[in-house]
Amino acid sequence: MPCSPDAAAATSAPPEPAVAAGRLAEEAARIVSALEPADALRFLFELDTRLYAMQGKASVAYGGGIHTKHRHIRYHDFFVQRIAAHETVLDIGCGHGAVALAVASATGAKVTGIDLSEGNLRIARERHTHPNVTYIHGNACRDLPAGHYDVVILSNVLEHIEHRVEFLRQVQAAATPHRWLVRVPLFERDWRVPLKKELGLDWRLDRTHFTEYTHESFMAETTAAGLALTYHETRWGEIWAELLPNCE
Repeated sequence: MPCSPDAAAATSAPPEPAVAAGRLAEEAARIVSALEPADALRFLFELDTRLYAMQGKASVAYGGGIHTKHRHIRYHDFFVQRIAAHETVLDIGCGHGAVALAVASATGAKVTGIDLSEGNLRIARERHTHPNVTYIHGNACRDLPAGHYDVVILSNVLEHIEHRVEFLRQVQAAATPHRWLVRVPLFERDWRVPLKKELGLDWRLDRTHFTEYTHESFMAETTAAGLALTYHETRWGEIWAELLPNCE
């Protein structure tokens, strides 16, 4: 039996978001066609930057307040697999506490998270509490809790710090960790990044980043801070690394 016109239309019509996206794409194409190649790229990259920020906010809303990257990228596993139950952990820039909770829950280690944002910590205390997790409000450059920690975690934090070598040295002196677990964004994640830089555009994932790393610049900074790289992998456009203080 043939479909009714209404049923056929319902089957063939794209969902409303696709219709809207198509219209926006047509308008973007119209603008691009009137520009020189360099200006066309600048326009498209600026649009891409704005869309990326909107995608992040929508992903947080879709995830019920937690960015879906936590479950897609599964970077928590990198930290969890390298921490033992008897260890004490300092999670600098702990944010909403997702990593701190994952480590404490999976390993039984005692974790102290410190963050600049009271808003982040409010969410952490509401959603990511655990008997082995303590959250502290403060600036890690000057408000580190006293005492020794076996492991320091920096999960997408180092790139937000201007004087990174000095910071790493200060934390090593204050917390005397035996091991560092670090996750940073990679400059070499996509061909568009150096092209944006060449065109004079902001190429960073976040405007608060002081840097985004190449493998060489990451090695140079951590070596200058007195840390020795013992393991690293590249995933999802990031460097995930384990480092030890260089005792030589």
